[in-house]
Amino acid sequence: MKKSALFTRLMTTALFTSLVMIACKKEQSDTFSAAEEEQAVNYSTQTETENEVVFNDIFDNVIGVNTEVGIGGTGIFGRIAANGREMNPDSLPSCTQISITLLNAPARFPMKIAIDFGAGCIGRDGHKRSGKIITEYAGKLTEPGNSATTRFENFKFDSISVQGTHKITNTTTAGSNQRQFTIDITDAKLSKPNGNYSLWTSHRVITQIEGNGTPFLPQDDIFKVTGSSHGKVKHGDLMYAWRSEITEPLIKRFICRWISKGIVKVRRENANSKWEATLNYGQGDCDFLATLTINGTSRPIQLPH
Repeated sequence: MKKSALFTRLMTTALFTSLVMIACKKEQSDTFSAAEEEQAVNYSTQTETENEVVFNDIFDNVIGVNTEVGIGGTGIFGRIAANGREMNPDSLPSCTQISITLLNAPARFPMKIAIDFGAGCIGRDGHKRSGKIITEYAGKLTEPGNSATTRFENFKFDSISVQGTHKITNTTTAGSNQRQFTIDITDAKLSKPNGNYSLWTSHRVITQIEGNGTPFLPQDDIFKVTGSSHGKVKHGDLMYAWRSEITEPLIKRFICRWISKGIVKVRRENANSKWEATLNYGQGDCDFLATLTINGTSRPIQLPH
């Protein structure tokens, strides 16, 4: 019986290893059919936009806690009144708890802030968040040179589990009247309940092009986003690798939930693949519509919202 059980385990291990090798070989194969190539680019583009939505939300929340650490009033902290004054923090859902720790007391910085959504908290935007976002601020993010590094503890955005490191650095040039942030996302993993997941590394530069004259009134803020990313997405039995580049700056207005303008190009990591996609966010309208073009064929799509 022991010998039979050992043989079964060895055969199972060998079979699993073979399947993994076949899947990896399939991803690097030059013999993808046209349908498989299109599917790979399509899934990669969908994953790119999904990751963008999740980590944009992280950025808004990290920088929006209050005016001591950031801009204040963005993301779930959207409590800025029309006159630019902050409303009472009880406008946050009661299911969200904020804790602040001074890491070198009595100095205000570095400061750690944990946003705890508990077992599940639905925001005014309709998204359910759970777990914790924990950020260490080296200094006030509105001042050049300061940074904030975020990690996650059992955090979920809707049903998507989020892992990785998110770092914001104020890279505004001395004397410039345009505020700028650099966002680096490393070792990110977004996992879904069905077992599919994506791995993502991203570098973005966000430059404020309007609203710099009113630093604590974000309603008139408009940002342009440049940069690139790369990642892998597991969908079913296959793993697809891709790279993306923002070829026309993305335009994001504070008063709009979605990117309203700009183009992202996505292509498979395989150097021999000629398949690529472009995602066009439109001409400035505030909506969740975009145009996806794969090898010259275009179709309208809805962005995650």
